[in-house]
Amino acid sequence: MSTAKRIESRIVPAAGFRSAEVALKVAEITEVHEQIVRAASGLTAGQLAWQPAPGRNTLGMLLAHIAVAEVHIAFVVLKGERDSDIQGVLGITMDDDGMPLPAEGAPPATITGQPWPFFADLLERALAHTRAACSDLGDDVLGVEIVRPPRPDGSVRVFDRRWGLHHMVEHAAQHLGQIQVLRQQTH
Repeated sequence: MSTAKRIESRIVPAAGFRSAEVALKVAEITEVHEQIVRAASGLTAGQLAWQPAPGRNTLGMLLAHIAVAEVHIAFVVLKGERDSDIQGVLGITMDDDGMPLPAEGAPPATITGQPWPFFADLLERALAHTRAACSDLGDDVLGVEIVRPPRPDGSVRVFDRRWGLHHMVEHAAQHLGQIQVLRQQTH
């Protein structure tokens, strides 16, 4: 009989959702959030504000951006609202993440110098908002087409809630990778 330690890797659907598909996506989003917290926890305000070069993202910008984007997607895609109230949920605006920066841009003053708990709170608020936006979603609305107003270039954005949930996972995971690489570079 082997005495090797058993390591299990599973995604268990989150409890309290009408749809099993939504419950699974919420569990995935939560898991990526936990990985982000592990990757950024303990960083100093200086590390969070460190910019590798003008026009490049800081760790703090990436963390704020994850929260801002998630809240925006929850409002516009999951809830189907025309606009989002990012400031009402997070206490910062859509522009306070600083992304995208101009080629020679510096990080926004609103988040520069903030300590880790500030960013952890943004992520917690975003996740709580996402969970609330998902609480009443049923399978019947996941594939319903949402058509956004025309963009300045005349294009029209079309998506569904299933894509919105997928995008929340992939967006946060992509930025998690950036956070992990950038953390190795901080001084």
